[in-house]
Amino acid sequence: MISITFPDGASRAFEPGVSGFDIVKSISPSLAKRTVAMAVDGALRDLADPLTSDGRIEFFARDDERALELIRHDAAHVLAEAVQALFPGTQVTIGPVIENGFYYDFYRAEPFTPEDFPAIEMKMAEIIARDKPFTKEIWTREKAKAWFATHGEAFKVELVEAIPANETLKIYKQGDWLDLCRGPHMTSTGKIGNAFKLMKVAGAYWRGDSTKPMLQRIYATAFAKADELAAYLQQLEEAERRDHRRLGREMDLFHFQEEGPGTVFWHPKGWTLFQTLISYMRRRQSELGYIEVNTPQVLDRALWETSGHWQTFRENMFITKTEDERVFALKPMNCPGHVQIFKNGLKSYRDLPMKIAEFGIVHRYEPSGAIHGVMRVRAFTQDDAHIFCTEDQIMEESLKVNDLILSIYKDFGFEDIVIKMSTRPEKRVGSDEAWDRAEAALSRVLETLKGRGANTAVNPGEGAFYGPKLEYTLRDAIGREWQCGTTQVDFNMPGLFGAFFIGPDSEKTTPVMIHRAVLGSLERFTGILIEHYAGHLPLWLSPLQIVVATITKEADDYAYEVMAAARKPGLRVEGDLRNEKIAYKVREHSVAKMPVLLVVGKKEAAGRTVSIRRLGSQEQTEMALDAALRLLAEEATPPDVRRAG
Repeated sequence: MISITFPDGASRAFEPGVSGFDIVKSISPSLAKRTVAMAVDGALRDLADPLTSDGRIEFFARDDERALELIRHDAAHVLAEAVQALFPGTQVTIGPVIENGFYYDFYRAEPFTPEDFPAIEMKMAEIIARDKPFTKEIWTREKAKAWFATHGEAFKVELVEAIPANETLKIYKQGDWLDLCRGPHMTSTGKIGNAFKLMKVAGAYWRGDSTKPMLQRIYATAFAKADELAAYLQQLEEAERRDHRRLGREMDLFHFQEEGPGTVFWHPKGWTLFQTLISYMRRRQSELGYIEVNTPQVLDRALWETSGHWQTFRENMFITKTEDERVFALKPMNCPGHVQIFKNGLKSYRDLPMKIAEFGIVHRYEPSGAIHGVMRVRAFTQDDAHIFCTEDQIMEESLKVNDLILSIYKDFGFEDIVIKMSTRPEKRVGSDEAWDRAEAALSRVLETLKGRGANTAVNPGEGAFYGPKLEYTLRDAIGREWQCGTTQVDFNMPGLFGAFFIGPDSEKTTPVMIHRAVLGSLERFTGILIEHYAGHLPLWLSPLQIVVATITKEADDYAYEVMAAARKPGLRVEGDLRNEKIAYKVREHSVAKMPVLLVVGKKEAAGRTVSIRRLGSQEQTEMALDAALRLLAEEATPPDVRRAG
């Protein structure tokens, strides 16, 4: 007999080989009807799987959050069946679940178009309505290869050949249609429901290799409930309205062009916004004792070999060779350079913690298809810092970094934050003992933050190659999540470079290195801000805060006076003295997301007043010039400066 333990702690004995379905049916027929899959010792399994050893079991219905991945996985199989039913001769390849949905790659001579989607969706609904069970069979490689070859599925034959010999080869059937798949699946196609939608079609090379056939990728999404699908589609529509690339053009912030793929051409207004972010971060860091440095853009290969980047990050680096055969790399990270600065001159334990910061430009090769506006680029600026400290100082310094990060996010309007701990990846440097100590230290920090009420989680295997990290993920105005800040505890890199300080025992001691970023990529954070605020930035962040717009030429001289007066308290202001109707000017500046218009005409000039018009409002408020500028100067004061004052 085997012992099966349930979530409430109770255990029951069953014959070896009993299926999950048999167990749940023995508990309650109604529970069995609702159950779509199970978790055995935390791993998702098919409900029909036999159990042969003791374990903990949990059953869940399709409205359980864990079932969403299965809904999308099953829907991918149904999509593939629907396509092959409608377009005979189409070959299927792979169809994984991805963030917010799934896709399936097809090989077909004729292109798919969005006009094909209604017919495919109708066929999918028909297959789902049949409610055929998902059944699993174990095939030999010879049988699988023969079957797929007979049915013209060359890509599936290749996939079968690539499966390691020690892995079981699984075939899942839904009625007469079948696919090669690791599983698991829900009990039947009917459990998918009808809250699905095809989204777009794109090209994709087989196995991501440009020398191999081009496939057609159909992207789709699915949810447990129709209202969840509707909310997601509404979010996408809102995201399109907030797209930073469109707003960047309308606000005249930046542009991109083919000669500089993955790099940003900053216009004056965009550069002002960028420098406003840097000035804010510089003030926040300076008050906490960070010292700012600058390290070279190009460094010899030997340095990157020592740091471990060459062995673990080479494919993401830009490499160059000079005429004297020396090999250099554009820096993908700032940390090795900061270790060199720490090493320059003898350090004592009394000098620690030493906090080195840099607004360092780094270069990383991103595939062309991954580049996306300022959100994902090949050259970007990090608000990078490295804290060299003792092992005993890790907790205190990490908590200080946490408080800084959360305070900064609040200043930018983000308060819904998740802190995730990412543990050791497969590709890494350093000993297991060093990783054990680093992860233990960071785990204590995470537990402390959890005790303070922080929303925390763990991402196994997602740490940096040199150390575990805390990742700060913020939620924007329309519910999307963005991972920005990090705190990484590194026991490895300082030792690789021979960095040390003199301890209280007068012995050389290797420091711990805490890697810290708050905004992360400033380019990306700029895009996040633009989309979060839909271009309507807070006045202190707006690159141009005021436009003085004239109603008539007779007010031109007064408009110049208003602009001069506005510049004295540091307001960023321009004039619009064109011979155009004021309604035209208002519309144009509204599109450009100008936060404040000061409208002046003969009446305002005579009374030394201004009519204030705010972005998004149809109302105008007339105020005395001095009072209006005091009000706007106060509003335009950065939050940290306001607190200090």
